[in-house]
Amino acid sequence: MGSLITRALISCTDKTGIAEFAGELSRLGIEILSTGGTAAALRTAQVPVTEVGEYTGFAEILDGRVKTLHPKIHGGILMQRENPHHITQCEQGGIGPIDLVVVNLYAFEQATATPECTVATAIENIDIGGPTMLRAAAKNCKDVTVIVDPADYQVVLAELREKGTTTFTTRFYLAKKVFALTAHYDAAIYNWLKTVQI
Repeated sequence: MGSLITRALISCTDKTGIAEFAGELSRLGIEILSTGGTAAALRTAQVPVTEVGEYTGFAEILDGRVKTLHPKIHGGILMQRENPHHITQCEQGGIGPIDLVVVNLYAFEQATATPECTVATAIENIDIGGPTMLRAAAKNCKDVTVIVDPADYQVVLAELREKGTTTFTTRFYLAKKVFALTAHYDAAIYNWLKTVQI
C-alpha cells in the first residue's frame, strides 16, 4: 500500500469526465494543481484548483512550451517517499510530493490527419511536458499513481474512497499504460515526420 494521496496534478487535452473526477478528488481533500485550459475548465466547474505557475512561482513561458518543466513538479513526482536523502533534499528545496498525475497528450495524430497540416503545425503539436510528467510518474509508480485514460478514473476513485491511496497492483497497471501511450505517441510523430520531404 502506498502513502496517502494528498496532491494531484491534472493537465488534459481530452477533458472527458475530468471536472467530475477532479471534483471528487477535491471532496476527498486532495489538493489539485493544473495548467491553462484544464485549470479554466475546473474553475468553471467550481473545482478548487491552483495553477502550476502559482505553485512553482514561475509563470509559463515561450507560448506555453515551458510550464511544467520545473523541480517543484518533477521533484514532487520523482521523490522516493521512503528515501531519507530524497526527503531532505525536497524539504530543503520547498518541494512537496505530487502523488497523482492525470495527463493526456497534445493531439498530434488528429492535428496531422489533415493533408493541409504544415510541418510547423505538427511541431507545435509535439507534447514535451506531458510525456515527461507521465514517464516520471510511471517510473515512480511505487509511490505515484498516474492516469492517462479517463476509463481509469472510477477504478482510482474506488480505491481512494476505501483506502485514501491506491494499491501497487493498480499503480503498476497504470504505469504500463503510460509507456504504451508514450511509445505509440513517439512512433506516430516519427511516422509522420518521415513522410515529410525537406
